[in-house]
Amino acid sequence: MPLRYSCQVRLSPRRCAIDTRTRIVKAATEILYGGEGEKPSVRAVAARAGIGASTLRHYFPTQQSLMSALLTAVYDESLPDDRIRDASAPARRRLIESLWSILDPVASAAEARAVWEGVFSSFIGASASDQARAGYLVLEREALRRIEAWLAILEAEGALQQGDNPARARFLLTVVDGLSIERALAASGSRIENERATLAFAVDAVLTKAAPD
Repeated sequence: MPLRYSCQVRLSPRRCAIDTRTRIVKAATEILYGGEGEKPSVRAVAARAGIGASTLRHYFPTQQSLMSALLTAVYDESLPDDRIRDASAPARRRLIESLWSILDPVASAAEARAVWEGVFSSFIGASASDQARAGYLVLEREALRRIEAWLAILEAEGALQQGDNPARARFLLTVVDGLSIERALAASGSRIENERATLAFAVDAVLTKAAPD
């Protein structure tokens, strides 16, 4: 039975909607990483998902809504929560390592420069489109959402005092972004040790209980 029909036969309408939405995002992700130069346009994604363009538009009315879902899925896949949930390890170490997972994929100064050059030209430069800038905001939002989720996990464990997690997440992400820029500038010294020390300092600032007023 073709996939496009099997959902309607086997699943409830609500589950069918979830399945179709997931299939659309999966198709867009496959195109993004396919290496064939194809862009995840509505027509291309619909064809790969085995649905009509009108069906795709039902779930994602605009190209931007499709790209937002795609970028969210990419971020979720690249930053799993497994480490932060491992309660057998100290909370401080888990948060440092989770933040390191955002920074670590950029392994060298040359690669860091390439990443930031790509970010600037694609999202910030004069030739960047409004859609591209909106895509950058999606990535930023997802990074903050993920860090807030990590902090919420530590709060639930009692390892972190209840507080303004959005502000904490913004602070931690700013530190990570600063480290990635510093890496792109080929900072001197023992890079790995300095980066981890800076992350530890930032995490300690977040985990330390605030002094009484």
